[in-house]
Amino acid sequence: MKKQSLILLSVLLVLSAFLTACGGGNDSDNNTAGTDGGKDEQVLNLLESSEIPSLDSTLGTDSVSFNVMNNVFEGLYRLGEDDEPVLGMAAEEPEVSEDGKTYTFKIRDAKWSNGDPVTAHDFEYAWKKALDPDNASEYAYIMFDIKNAEKVNNGEVPVDEAGITAIDDKTLQIELETIVPYFKSLLTFATFLPQNQAFVEEQGDQYGLEANTAIYNGPFVLSDWKHEQSFQMKKNKDYWESDVVKLKEINFNIVKDTSTRVNLYETQETDVAVLSEQYVDSYKDDPNFNTRLRTSTFFLRLNQKNEVLANKNARKAFDMAWDKEGLVQVLLNDGSIAAYYLVPDDFVTGPDGKDFRDTNGQLGEYAPEKAAELWKTAKEELGIETASLELLNYDSENSRKVGEYLKEQLEANLEGLKITISQQPFKQKLEVEQKGNYDFSYAGWGPDYPDPMTFLDMFVTGSSYNQTGFSNEEYDKLIQDAQSTLLEDPEKRWEALLKAEQILMEEQAISPMFQDGSAYVQREYVKDLYRHSFGADYSYKWTYIE
Repeated sequence: MKKQSLILLSVLLVLSAFLTACGGGNDSDNNTAGTDGGKDEQVLNLLESSEIPSLDSTLGTDSVSFNVMNNVFEGLYRLGEDDEPVLGMAAEEPEVSEDGKTYTFKIRDAKWSNGDPVTAHDFEYAWKKALDPDNASEYAYIMFDIKNAEKVNNGEVPVDEAGITAIDDKTLQIELETIVPYFKSLLTFATFLPQNQAFVEEQGDQYGLEANTAIYNGPFVLSDWKHEQSFQMKKNKDYWESDVVKLKEINFNIVKDTSTRVNLYETQETDVAVLSEQYVDSYKDDPNFNTRLRTSTFFLRLNQKNEVLANKNARKAFDMAWDKEGLVQVLLNDGSIAAYYLVPDDFVTGPDGKDFRDTNGQLGEYAPEKAAELWKTAKEELGIETASLELLNYDSENSRKVGEYLKEQLEANLEGLKITISQQPFKQKLEVEQKGNYDFSYAGWGPDYPDPMTFLDMFVTGSSYNQTGFSNEEYDKLIQDAQSTLLEDPEKRWEALLKAEQILMEEQAISPMFQDGSAYVQREYVKDLYRHSFGADYSYKWTYIE
């Protein structure tokens, strides 16, 4: 988010991505009216807790945008059941060169919602637009496996030198810098979606800001969008596989209040409700109650532009001074687990078959006494007795509670520290983080593809998502090698990624919080609502009401 940008299936948080897996995410309930009429009509009613920031696939950075894009647009592949890539706009599996670095795709016969054919040129245009430095796409880096893509984005070579070529209307050729073992999964991500150049240029700077300033090639179209209130999807009659799509309509209402969401479930008006901690015990014996451990991690960004947080001892003290187990066991109570790491548990395995987390273990501890000593040293080094820092937080009620918990713990264990809290709407919070105008922030990240790199490359020097000022030459070198020369040596690449995470935690670039869990109730007649562990959080293409 991300980015599984990051929709975060939790009413506790409203995040960017991820929840990003994408970067960060937000509260999302999937609900459908519990009536026979609703079942006959195949109408699904869903809840979101924040506005869609953008429908431009080259500019989207968050899980809300990614989830909408995943269901109204379609790339060469899309994620199917069990997170396996399935053919989308690609008519068949690509022809791959002997060295594994050139992919040639045939584009299927498909239409945009305005009747125009989807062509290979739509992919070439959109991808080169994302790489063009003038476009300032934060997710351009996800394309850097493509030949010359990074040089294009850095302004070193012209856009036309990127290894993306529409040979004709139906043939797209992609040249890579090196072998990429997860390339098909990568192509399911939103930044690799196509765009119709003529339509985009006709809309100008309004493209993707309203339902009618975008055209669609996915299972659904965005038919209505009332900003900050609601939006609606309807089945796309021109979709190439429309016979598979059962739902006729999906309605999304933006609701931030937790009790309102649960009340909708209680009154039979919704079929899925995400539960915050105060409701879990009431529903845990319900046969429709579920929990799942997601592959999103949440953390505090520690902005090293701030004089206090530029001090390593201060950052280490910050991380050790608050009780993460208390947060997940008491305040969250939804299946989340305390995290002393960035790369989540039960996400990916290495060449040895072991989970990344099992190999690297926990990379921190709750140690308030040690934190107090480090904090004392930091104050001496900085020549200060007191410090005031502001927490940038989301604007949901449960995020407020998390912020207050952090404030109480940090002020109690770090003498002379004063914490204030700034709660901002989702979109505004993203903008503040991007500009670096904060001290520390409550953030999260969900994976964009199934590899540790989707978390670790975020913190290289100069990354658009490294909004902390962290910079470490050894870390940068490890990530660079893992993205290039080591791709053909899986064992050494895995070792490099393990070492990189160790450096990140030793330098305390962030203070990990928890790996996200979700507790929810879902009525039994909502079928095949696919929840993904990377990329977009949900696919509705196969969902139906039984």
